[in-house]
Amino acid sequence: MDSINQNQPEENVKNLEGQEAYEKIKELAEGAESCFFITNIKTGIPLSVRPMSIQKIDDEGNIWFLSAKDSHKNEEISTDPFVHLLFQGGAHSNFLNIYGLATISDDKEKIKELWQPILKTWFTEGEDDPRISVVKVEPTEGYYWDNKHGNAIAFAKQAIGAVLGKTLDDSIEGKLEIDQD
Repeated sequence: MDSINQNQPEENVKNLEGQEAYEKIKELAEGAESCFFITNIKTGIPLSVRPMSIQKIDDEGNIWFLSAKDSHKNEEISTDPFVHLLFQGGAHSNFLNIYGLATISDDKEKIKELWQPILKTWFTEGEDDPRISVVKVEPTEGYYWDNKHGNAIAFAKQAIGAVLGKTLDDSIEGKLEIDQD
């Protein structure tokens, strides 16, 4: 049986590395605004999954969150720093799968930089709430699924392909090679 990828008339796999990988992470993660943040991925016990709002993605592809110091997530990161982040920016495109290493800090300057007023819902004392910690996820590897030319063209190609009985998918996917120092 042929793979759907082999039935397409154009290339749909493009692995990215270095700065291109960082830019793709930033593009797709910012488009999603939130993700499923998964811990306990290496311990052999059931995964811990929770939705998290992204505070920032920097130019190196690091993903920043604010978290309560007394949360299960922080406790799990302190014993196993390997995490898995899953992003979905749209119904049919902008998917991102990231594995990374999480670190926790009390950096007051970073908290101030990442602070948004809506966070007062969880941190009632504002940006000076003593419960706030910063979680930085440094990607170690990833994979993405996107489209090449935007959702409108992707939909048109799928519709035409369905009428013609051909695979005219506008998708693009690939590994994200992350430089490790």
